[in-house]
Amino acid sequence: MLYYLFTYLHKHFHFIGSGVFNYISFRAAMALITSLFITLVFGKRIIEFIRKKQIGETIRELGLEGQAKKSGTPTMGGLIIIAGILIPTLLFAKIFNVYIMLMIISTIWLGGLGFLDDYIKVFKKNKEGLQGKFKIIGQVGIGLIVGCVLYFHPEVVIKERIAKGKTDIIAISQGTEKVVTPPRYADVPTKTLKTTIPFLKDNELDYAKFVSWACDDCAKYGWLIFIPMVILVVTAVSNGVNITDGIDGLAAGTSAIVGVVLGIFAYVSGNTIFADYLDLMYIPNSGELVVFIAAFIGACVGFLWYNSFPAQVFMGDTGSLALGGIIGVYAISIRKELLVPILCGIFLVESITVILQVYYFKYQKKRKGLEFAQTHRLFKMAPLHHHYQKVGFHESKIVMRFFIIGIMLAVLTFVTLKLR
Repeated sequence: MLYYLFTYLHKHFHFIGSGVFNYISFRAAMALITSLFITLVFGKRIIEFIRKKQIGETIRELGLEGQAKKSGTPTMGGLIIIAGILIPTLLFAKIFNVYIMLMIISTIWLGGLGFLDDYIKVFKKNKEGLQGKFKIIGQVGIGLIVGCVLYFHPEVVIKERIAKGKTDIIAISQGTEKVVTPPRYADVPTKTLKTTIPFLKDNELDYAKFVSWACDDCAKYGWLIFIPMVILVVTAVSNGVNITDGIDGLAAGTSAIVGVVLGIFAYVSGNTIFADYLDLMYIPNSGELVVFIAAFIGACVGFLWYNSFPAQVFMGDTGSLALGGIIGVYAISIRKELLVPILCGIFLVESITVILQVYYFKYQKKRKGLEFAQTHRLFKMAPLHHHYQKVGFHESKIVMRFFIIGIMLAVLTFVTLKLR
């Protein structure tokens, strides 16, 4: 909103200093600062309000050290994160940008889905919360919306590269030599289903190619591959963060690390100079997403202030489902979803350990009986962070080591852009 206000003041009244709102970097910095302010200052008041209303976490007995002390800790703190994301975004971003609108809708949708789950747990005293099938329906629903918007909306385009390399042309005009830099990208943007793929020289994959072989005109049915892919990414990352949110600070801190990488990708993808230098596809208007992700990072870091060990508040599904969904939708919007398995490796491994634990237990139960299966589990407990707790590591040490691994994966994600 402030962007439109100050743009109007700059255009009609030449208001001093209003021109800085034209710079994404300035608005992103303001969004980050505002998000931190909201989560740090108002977050404390929200936590006190939640505590007074006795909205506390019910802890299941898992035999973990220090677990009993967490019972009654305020939950639904994801409301702090959502406020820290949405308010700065509405203030400093171009809210009529298609990507920003998509991120706002995704945040509210998945935050609402998580809130419903927490509400059932806390107020209905149902430890199971919202049934899994309804969670999946909600995640698939937003995935379907995102996929359709990204495929059909006329403003979701890229500009194709028309000049490879950095070679300039020497032109001779009226006997004078002049160095001319050829255009790197086409003037007219195009609708395409191309995305970035790591480790390949021409680092672009077109989803339409998966169906174009069937007939001459089948490329237009590329959405049959693209939209299910969107649904898969959004659902997988959303659930991955939800599973990772099991010990103090882990989900918030890891999400912040992922957010930094996605923010850099959005900035370079929306800038022709950087996109050309890094040999990335140029996505018009995607740079505006930097403002959103700055608010996202600020909200995660600000929430971590209260969520770090020993946690004063838990984000609950209100926060974890929203954070994961945001990461998934954001990665797809800047066409980096195929980098998610590397960048979000923590979430991926946490999810895989749960799947392996369940199927290994069922296999052993069928093969050797229930008693054997109960005493011969693949992990001492799933997800992985609970396994390490069972081994004897303190949760703060687990979190810090996961952060280090997350940073390493972030660096590796950048490196994939040059490993072709």
